[in-house]
Amino acid sequence: MINIAGFGYSALITASNTFPNGFALVDFADDGDPLDSPELPVAETGFGLNGDMLVWTHPQGVEITFMVIPTSEGDINLDTLLDANRVGKGKTSARDKINIVHTYPNGDVATCTNGVILSGNMLPGISGAGRLKSRPYKFRFERITKSRAAPQVA
Repeated sequence: MINIAGFGYSALITASNTFPNGFALVDFADDGDPLDSPELPVAETGFGLNGDMLVWTHPQGVEITFMVIPTSEGDINLDTLLDANRVGKGKTSARDKINIVHTYPNGDVATCTNGVILSGNMLPGISGAGRLKSRPYKFRFERITKSRAAPQVA
């Protein structure tokens, strides 16, 4: 039997200026996917005049999105990180270099490095059901490394 439960997942987020010591993220939402990473294109193709397939590659950033419980400690920390990296009149950006270590319940670890926060909602929305909406926070990274947990022997 293969257990694919996500219960127990956590992320450790460090940001070079705003959160140099990091913070643990464990406050995941129930009204959206707590962690998502879209498909990553690794090659492009085309066809020459006579039907020859052409292939090329170029670097792509690895994107991830967290959905967290509104007003939770994780939401407050991510909101702080988002605002610190926002630019505006009379405001400078923290220009954080962000790293995230993902720890899965089975012991697998994925480490995202040299990243930035891309987007998030500056204000929490309110749903028609009367509850605060979970806020998505999107990141992009230059690198990802993965390590697999040792197999469990029954």
